[in-house]
Amino acid sequence: MSVDQNPTAPRPPSSRSTTASASVIPDFDPVPPGRPRRRYAVVGTGHRAGLYIEALRGEHADVGEIVAWCDPNPGRIDYYDEQAGLPRYPPGRLEAMVTQCRVDVVIVTTPDLHHAEMVDRALRAGADAVVEKPLTTDAPGCRRITQAVRDTGRDVVMTFNYRYAPRNSSLREVIAAGIVGEVTSVHFEWALDTVHGADYFRRWHRDKANSGGLLVHKSSHHFDLVNWWLDDVPERVFALGGLRFYGDKAAAQRGLGDRPDRGTGTPGDPFSLDLRDDPRLKALYLDAERHDGYRRDLDPFAPGVSIEDNLSLLVEYAGGATLTYSLNAHSPWEGYRVTVNGTAGRAELEVVERSFVELDVNGRVVLDPSATPGATDDDGLRPQRDRLVVQRHWERPQEYDIPDGIGGHGGGDAILLKDVFRRDLRRGTDPLARAAGYLDGVRAVAVGIAANRSLQTRLPVDVTDLELGVELA
Repeated sequence: MSVDQNPTAPRPPSSRSTTASASVIPDFDPVPPGRPRRRYAVVGTGHRAGLYIEALRGEHADVGEIVAWCDPNPGRIDYYDEQAGLPRYPPGRLEAMVTQCRVDVVIVTTPDLHHAEMVDRALRAGADAVVEKPLTTDAPGCRRITQAVRDTGRDVVMTFNYRYAPRNSSLREVIAAGIVGEVTSVHFEWALDTVHGADYFRRWHRDKANSGGLLVHKSSHHFDLVNWWLDDVPERVFALGGLRFYGDKAAAQRGLGDRPDRGTGTPGDPFSLDLRDDPRLKALYLDAERHDGYRRDLDPFAPGVSIEDNLSLLVEYAGGATLTYSLNAHSPWEGYRVTVNGTAGRAELEVVERSFVELDVNGRVVLDPSATPGATDDDGLRPQRDRLVVQRHWERPQEYDIPDGIGGHGGGDAILLKDVFRRDLRRGTDPLARAAGYLDGVRAVAVGIAANRSLQTRLPVDVTDLELGVELA
């Protein structure tokens, strides 16, 4: 299941599991005899596309097939095509691809700034869409997608895989069951370590025009979780933050001195990523540079970083609850803590995905310490774990059982894919309501878009003032 993970993301036990508890896997009917497979096209053939490509060539090949590629870089298409000889199209000919290849569904895994355009054009060409998070990066993008849905009546699936991680769905169960009463406040702290966090400052994400910053690209995952946990919508947002660690100015202030232009070929630097160390990254990016000049391994302290690495938010929800949220992208460990306060008690979720960043004898980062002979877990002071503790008023705390998942993103990826490709075969409804559509995508990015505006104005921002093209409630 390693294809499901960003190569710099942690690989805790929940990401390596291959079996899941029955309680977290939806029930599906068998495929009716003789039913034709749905025809998919992949738009954007970078690393993340591999999740869907492998699924359609493996477990879900009986319900869907890839019939076309769409990407401006032929080198990346080469990696996935594997002599299949499928038709190839540049982004400018997406409509022709949908028509000529009789595409039923377009899977959009492009850089974030292109999501709205690709979804809009796919729907209007006659296909449905599956979209990687975030839905889009700004208010005009939200308006474009919502108008396309309204005009065409076609379907948009958001792939919020964190909903499917059992640790997160367990917290949803606790809240929905009323165990902590009516929720009054949530505190959500997310720590990205200096391996995974730095990666957002090497790639196209480092330019806010491309990604909307971490508040949109990364945090839309987290804001969707809170929206889903509370079954509520955000109304007002206030944000503070800045670029405090990465980028050339912060590096100069700390006296880091000369930095390499890129990670590949740079020995002994814990902030460098050598694309030659990962055959997948080498093929998709290093070998494909000659086609478009895109570098996947820029130094995170190089000029050109316009996104923040430290962020703090206060969010007011329509139902009255408040969210305090913080994100740090240069932590020595990776994971998150969520506290939910209610009128009847409190729930606390702690997730440690990577307890420390280990360097080898050459000063290079060990991406997966568990695969290194003799590696320890930092002497047990911060063990990798998922733990949910629930405590009602005047009662002792109890640990709430978290079932096993499958694969990356906390055991959620493989379960998500079942819903993406087989949801028409699902038996009954999901009591957790994990499947997400375009409106959930709008609700999630609404917080980040409002927060970006608040960072500029240093004032609270009402979500309704963003004019996102649809009512969130």
